Amino acid sequence: MSSPSRPANDPSVDQLVDVITEKVRARLGQGGRPDPNLPPAQRGPCLDDSDEDCASCGACVIRRPWSVRAIEDAGASRVAAPQAIGRLEADMARLIDHTLLKPDAGREEVVVLCDEARAHSFASVCVNTTWVPLAKAMLAGSSVKVCAVVGFPLGAMAPTAKAYEAREAVRQGATEIDMVINIGALKSRDYETVFEDICRVVKAASPADVKVILECSALADDEKIIGCTLSKLAGAAFVKTSTGFGKGGATAEDVELMRKTVGAYMGVKASGGVRTSDDVRRMAEAGATRIGASASVAIVSGATDPKAAAGY
Repeated sequence: MSSPSRPANDPSVDQLVDVITEKVRARLGQGGRPDPNLPPAQRGPCLDDSDEDCASCGACVIRRPWSVRAIEDAGASRVAAPQAIGRLEADMARLIDHTLLKPDAGREEVVVLCDEARAHSFASVCVNTTWVPLAKAMLAGSSVKVCAVVGFPLGAMAPTAKAYEAREAVRQGATEIDMVINIGALKSRDYETVFEDICRVVKAASPADVKVILECSALADDEKIIGCTLSKLAGAAFVKTSTGFGKGGATAEDVELMRKTVGAYMGVKASGGVRTSDDVRRMAEAGATRIGASASVAIVSGATDPKAAAGY
Protein backbone atom coordinates (compact mmCIF):
# COMPACT_ATOMS: atom_id res chain seq x y z
CA MET A 1 0.00 0.00 0.00
CA SER A 2 3.04 2.22 0.27
CA SER A 3 3.47 5.06 -2.16
CA PRO A 4 6.00 7.85 -2.56
CA SER A 5 5.08 11.09 -0.87
CA ARG A 6 3.30 13.60 -3.09
CA PRO A 7 3.06 17.35 -2.56
CA ALA A 8 -0.47 18.36 -1.58
CA ASN A 9 -0.68 20.74 -4.56
CA ASP A 10 0.21 17.98 -7.05
CA PRO A 11 -2.73 17.66 -9.53
CA SER A 12 -2.52 13.88 -9.22
CA VAL A 13 -3.68 14.21 -5.59
CA ASP A 14 -7.10 15.35 -6.82
CA GLN A 15 -7.41 12.26 -9.00
CA LEU A 16 -6.22 10.03 -6.16
CA VAL A 17 -8.82 11.52 -3.80
CA ASP A 18 -11.62 10.89 -6.30
CA VAL A 19 -10.55 7.35 -7.18
CA ILE A 20 -10.00 6.21 -3.59
CA THR A 21 -13.17 7.87 -2.34
CA GLU A 22 -15.31 6.09 -4.94
CA LYS A 23 -13.59 2.75 -4.28
CA VAL A 24 -14.09 3.07 -0.55
CA ARG A 25 -17.75 4.02 -0.97
CA ALA A 26 -18.33 1.10 -3.33
CA ARG A 27 -16.65 -1.39 -0.99
CA LEU A 28 -18.65 -0.17 1.97
CA GLY A 29 -21.90 -0.12 0.05
CA GLN A 30 -22.11 3.65 0.40
CA GLY A 31 -22.71 4.35 -3.27
CA GLY A 32 -23.19 7.89 -4.45
CA ARG A 33 -22.16 11.12 -2.82
CA PRO A 34 -22.75 11.97 0.85
CA ASP A 35 -26.02 13.64 1.70
CA PRO A 36 -25.46 17.40 1.28
CA ASN A 37 -27.99 17.97 4.09
CA LEU A 38 -25.87 16.31 6.78
CA PRO A 39 -26.46 17.80 10.25
CA PRO A 40 -23.83 20.21 11.56
CA ALA A 41 -22.41 17.61 13.95
CA GLN A 42 -21.35 15.58 10.92
CA ARG A 43 -20.05 18.50 8.91
CA GLY A 44 -17.81 20.01 11.58
CA PRO A 45 -18.86 22.97 13.70
CA CYS A 46 -17.99 26.59 13.07
CA LEU A 47 -14.92 27.39 15.13
CA ASP A 48 -16.77 30.28 16.74
CA ASP A 49 -19.64 28.12 18.00
CA SER A 50 -21.83 31.03 16.99
CA ASP A 51 -25.43 31.13 15.87
CA GLU A 52 -25.00 34.39 14.02
CA ASP A 53 -25.34 34.60 10.28
CA CYS A 54 -22.00 33.92 8.60
CA ALA A 55 -22.51 36.99 6.45
CA SER A 56 -22.07 39.15 9.53
CA CYS A 57 -19.00 37.37 10.87
CA GLY A 58 -16.06 37.57 8.48
CA ALA A 59 -13.85 35.47 10.74
CA CYS A 60 -13.23 33.01 7.91
CA VAL A 61 -10.63 35.42 6.56
CA ILE A 62 -8.50 34.61 9.60
CA ARG A 63 -9.63 31.16 10.70
CA ARG A 64 -10.68 29.47 7.45
CA PRO A 65 -8.09 30.63 4.90
CA TRP A 66 -8.73 27.63 2.63
CA SER A 67 -12.35 28.76 2.23
CA VAL A 68 -11.17 32.23 1.26
CA ARG A 69 -8.79 30.72 -1.30
CA ALA A 70 -11.68 28.73 -2.76
CA ILE A 71 -13.73 31.91 -3.11
CA GLU A 72 -10.81 33.63 -4.80
CA ASP A 73 -10.36 30.67 -7.15
CA ALA A 74 -14.03 31.00 -8.05
CA GLY A 75 -13.42 34.58 -9.21
CA ALA A 76 -13.74 36.87 -6.19
CA SER A 77 -11.27 39.73 -6.30
CA ARG A 78 -11.88 40.99 -2.75
CA VAL A 79 -13.03 39.46 0.53
CA ALA A 80 -14.24 41.71 3.34
CA ALA A 81 -13.89 41.19 7.09
CA PRO A 82 -14.69 43.41 10.06
CA GLN A 83 -11.72 45.40 11.35
CA ALA A 84 -12.34 43.94 14.80
CA ILE A 85 -11.19 40.54 13.55
CA GLY A 86 -7.56 41.66 13.81
CA ARG A 87 -4.65 39.34 13.21
CA LEU A 88 -4.57 35.59 13.70
CA GLU A 89 -2.71 36.11 16.97
CA ALA A 90 -5.75 37.82 18.49
CA ASP A 91 -7.79 34.63 18.12
CA MET A 92 -5.03 32.05 18.35
CA ALA A 93 -6.10 30.76 21.76
CA ARG A 94 -9.51 29.77 20.37
CA LEU A 95 -7.77 27.39 17.96
CA ILE A 96 -5.97 25.47 20.69
CA ASP A 97 -6.84 22.31 22.59
CA HIS A 98 -4.72 22.76 25.75
CA THR A 99 -3.37 19.25 26.17
CA LEU A 100 -2.07 17.03 28.97
CA LEU A 101 -1.89 13.36 28.03
CA LYS A 102 1.29 12.05 29.62
CA PRO A 103 0.57 8.89 31.64
CA ASP A 104 2.08 10.21 34.87
CA ALA A 105 0.08 13.46 34.95
CA GLY A 106 -1.36 14.06 38.41
CA ARG A 107 -4.34 15.93 39.79
CA GLU A 108 -2.42 19.15 40.47
CA GLU A 109 -1.22 19.30 36.87
CA VAL A 110 -4.76 18.84 35.58
CA VAL A 111 -5.97 21.64 37.85
CA VAL A 112 -3.26 23.94 36.49
CA LEU A 113 -4.19 22.90 32.94
CA CYS A 114 -7.83 23.86 33.50
CA ASP A 115 -6.94 27.14 35.21
CA GLU A 116 -4.72 28.07 32.27
CA ALA A 117 -7.41 27.09 29.78
CA ARG A 118 -10.00 29.24 31.52
CA ALA A 119 -7.60 32.20 31.80
CA HIS A 120 -6.65 32.12 28.11
CA SER A 121 -10.03 30.94 26.71
CA PHE A 122 -8.56 27.98 24.89
CA ALA A 123 -10.95 25.92 22.77
CA SER A 124 -10.73 22.94 25.10
CA VAL A 125 -8.63 20.95 27.50
CA CYS A 126 -7.65 17.55 26.13
CA VAL A 127 -7.14 14.92 28.82
CA ASN A 128 -7.22 11.19 29.44
CA THR A 129 -10.68 9.92 30.34
CA THR A 130 -9.89 9.48 34.04
CA TRP A 131 -9.62 13.28 34.38
CA VAL A 132 -12.88 14.17 32.62
CA PRO A 133 -14.98 14.65 35.79
CA LEU A 134 -12.35 16.92 37.34
CA ALA A 135 -11.98 18.97 34.14
CA LYS A 136 -15.74 19.31 33.85
CA ALA A 137 -15.97 20.62 37.42
CA MET A 138 -13.01 22.97 36.99
CA LEU A 139 -14.36 24.48 33.77
CA ALA A 140 -18.03 24.81 34.72
CA GLY A 141 -19.40 28.15 33.56
CA SER A 142 -16.58 28.77 31.08
CA SER A 143 -16.51 28.49 27.28
CA VAL A 144 -13.73 25.89 27.43
CA LYS A 145 -14.77 22.43 26.28
CA VAL A 146 -13.64 19.12 27.76
CA CYS A 147 -12.04 16.80 25.22
CA ALA A 148 -11.17 13.19 26.07
CA VAL A 149 -8.97 10.77 24.15
CA VAL A 150 -10.25 7.29 23.28
CA GLY A 151 -8.24 4.23 22.22
CA PHE A 152 -5.19 6.30 23.01
CA PRO A 153 -2.40 6.22 21.91
CA LEU A 154 -2.32 2.93 19.94
CA GLY A 155 -5.79 2.68 18.38
CA ALA A 156 -5.57 -1.13 18.32
CA MET A 157 -8.48 -1.78 20.70
CA ALA A 158 -11.71 -3.50 19.66
CA PRO A 159 -14.38 -1.14 18.24
CA THR A 160 -16.74 -2.03 21.09
CA ALA A 161 -14.07 -1.11 23.66
CA LYS A 162 -13.53 2.28 22.05
CA ALA A 163 -17.27 2.88 21.88
CA TYR A 164 -17.67 2.08 25.59
CA GLU A 165 -14.81 4.39 26.52
CA ALA A 166 -16.30 7.18 24.41
CA ARG A 167 -19.78 6.71 25.91
CA GLU A 168 -18.40 6.82 29.46
CA ALA A 169 -16.31 9.91 28.73
CA VAL A 170 -19.35 11.77 27.40
CA ARG A 171 -21.49 10.59 30.30
CA GLN A 172 -18.93 12.06 32.70
CA GLY A 173 -18.77 15.39 30.92
CA ALA A 174 -16.65 15.27 27.76
CA THR A 175 -18.05 17.33 24.88
CA GLU A 176 -15.42 16.27 22.35
CA ILE A 177 -13.72 12.92 21.71
CA ASP A 178 -10.33 12.37 20.05
CA MET A 179 -10.14 8.73 18.96
CA VAL A 180 -7.16 6.93 17.42
CA ILE A 181 -7.89 5.13 14.17
CA ASN A 182 -7.11 1.41 13.88
CA ILE A 183 -3.78 1.91 12.12
CA GLY A 184 -3.06 -1.78 11.58
CA ALA A 185 -6.47 -2.39 10.01
CA LEU A 186 -6.04 0.61 7.72
CA LYS A 187 -2.60 -0.54 6.57
CA SER A 188 -4.02 -4.05 6.02
CA ARG A 189 -6.76 -2.57 3.80
CA ASP A 190 -9.39 -3.85 6.21
CA TYR A 191 -11.57 -0.81 5.58
CA GLU A 192 -14.71 -2.40 7.02
CA THR A 193 -13.06 -2.66 10.44
CA VAL A 194 -11.76 0.91 10.26
CA PHE A 195 -15.17 2.19 9.21
CA GLU A 196 -17.00 0.21 11.91
CA ASP A 197 -14.50 1.46 14.49
CA ILE A 198 -15.17 5.11 13.70
CA CYS A 199 -18.93 4.64 13.29
CA ARG A 200 -19.27 2.99 16.70
CA VAL A 201 -17.40 5.81 18.43
CA VAL A 202 -19.35 8.52 16.58
CA LYS A 203 -22.63 6.89 17.58
CA ALA A 204 -21.56 6.24 21.18
CA ALA A 205 -20.20 9.77 21.62
CA SER A 206 -23.24 11.60 20.27
CA PRO A 207 -23.86 14.51 20.68
CA ALA A 208 -20.14 15.10 21.27
CA ASP A 209 -17.99 15.78 18.22
CA VAL A 210 -15.43 13.12 17.30
CA LYS A 211 -11.93 13.82 15.98
CA VAL A 212 -10.23 10.87 14.27
CA ILE A 213 -6.46 10.66 14.83
CA LEU A 214 -4.71 9.18 11.79
CA GLU A 215 -1.09 9.08 13.09
CA CYS A 216 0.12 10.40 9.75
CA SER A 217 3.78 9.58 10.33
CA ALA A 218 2.87 5.88 10.11
CA LEU A 219 0.90 6.23 6.87
CA ALA A 220 1.59 6.71 3.17
CA ASP A 221 -0.32 9.48 1.41
CA ASP A 222 -2.91 7.12 -0.08
CA GLU A 223 -3.53 5.65 3.38
CA LYS A 224 -4.01 9.15 4.81
CA ILE A 225 -6.54 9.90 2.10
CA ILE A 226 -8.44 6.67 2.75
CA GLY A 227 -8.41 7.34 6.50
CA CYS A 228 -9.80 10.84 5.95
CA THR A 229 -12.44 9.54 3.56
CA LEU A 230 -13.60 6.82 5.96
CA SER A 231 -13.74 9.37 8.81
CA LYS A 232 -15.89 11.69 6.72
CA LEU A 233 -18.24 8.89 5.65
CA ALA A 234 -18.57 7.73 9.27
CA GLY A 235 -19.75 11.16 10.42
CA ALA A 236 -16.68 12.35 12.34
CA ALA A 237 -16.39 16.10 12.84
CA PHE A 238 -12.58 16.32 12.50
CA VAL A 239 -9.58 14.44 11.26
CA LYS A 240 -6.38 14.87 13.26
CA THR A 241 -2.73 14.42 12.32
CA SER A 242 -1.09 12.71 15.27
CA THR A 243 -1.24 11.41 18.81
CA GLY A 244 2.02 13.13 19.71
CA PHE A 245 3.31 9.74 20.88
CA GLY A 246 4.26 8.42 17.43
CA LYS A 247 7.48 8.86 15.49
CA GLY A 248 6.41 12.17 14.01
CA GLY A 249 4.06 15.09 14.62
CA ALA A 250 2.04 17.49 12.52
CA THR A 251 3.33 18.82 9.21
CA ALA A 252 1.81 21.54 7.06
CA GLU A 253 1.93 19.14 4.11
CA ASP A 254 -0.20 16.57 5.91
CA VAL A 255 -2.67 19.23 7.05
CA GLU A 256 -3.02 20.53 3.50
CA LEU A 257 -3.55 17.01 2.14
CA MET A 258 -6.17 16.30 4.81
CA ARG A 259 -7.97 19.57 4.10
CA LYS A 260 -8.00 18.81 0.38
CA THR A 261 -9.44 15.36 1.11
CA VAL A 262 -12.22 16.26 3.57
CA GLY A 263 -13.28 19.54 1.97
CA ALA A 264 -14.41 22.75 3.60
CA TYR A 265 -17.09 21.46 5.97
CA MET A 266 -15.03 19.21 8.23
CA GLY A 267 -12.45 20.14 10.85
CA VAL A 268 -8.73 19.38 10.62
CA LYS A 269 -6.68 19.28 13.82
CA ALA A 270 -2.89 19.60 13.77
CA SER A 271 -1.19 18.05 16.80
CA GLY A 272 2.24 16.86 17.78
CA GLY A 273 5.25 19.18 17.83
CA VAL A 274 3.29 22.45 17.60
CA ARG A 275 5.20 24.68 20.03
CA THR A 276 5.29 28.25 18.70
CA SER A 277 2.93 30.86 17.27
CA ASP A 278 4.73 30.42 13.94
CA ASP A 279 3.88 26.70 14.05
CA VAL A 280 0.22 27.54 14.69
CA ARG A 281 0.17 30.10 11.90
CA ARG A 282 1.70 27.63 9.46
CA MET A 283 -0.85 24.94 10.34
CA ALA A 284 -3.78 27.38 10.12
CA GLU A 285 -2.63 28.57 6.71
CA ALA A 286 -2.46 24.93 5.56
CA GLY A 287 -6.08 24.40 6.64
CA ALA A 288 -6.13 23.46 10.32
CA THR A 289 -9.12 24.61 12.37
CA ARG A 290 -7.83 23.25 15.66
CA ILE A 291 -4.38 22.84 17.19
CA GLY A 292 -3.36 20.34 19.85
CA ALA A 293 -0.52 21.60 22.05
CA SER A 294 0.91 21.33 25.53
CA ALA A 295 2.95 24.54 25.14
CA SER A 296 -0.26 26.50 24.67
CA VAL A 297 0.46 29.26 27.19
CA ALA A 298 3.89 29.87 25.68
CA ILE A 299 2.36 29.96 22.22
CA VAL A 300 -0.22 32.64 23.00
CA SER A 301 2.14 34.68 25.17
CA GLY A 302 5.07 34.52 22.78
CA ALA A 303 7.31 33.08 25.50
CA THR A 304 9.69 30.17 25.21
CA ASP A 305 8.55 27.07 27.07
CA PRO A 306 11.64 25.11 28.18
CA LYS A 307 9.42 22.20 29.22
CA ALA A 308 7.77 21.77 25.81
CA ALA A 309 8.68 18.24 24.79
CA ALA A 310 8.33 16.33 21.56
CA GLY A 311 4.70 15.82 20.54
CA TYR A 312 2.37 16.76 23.37
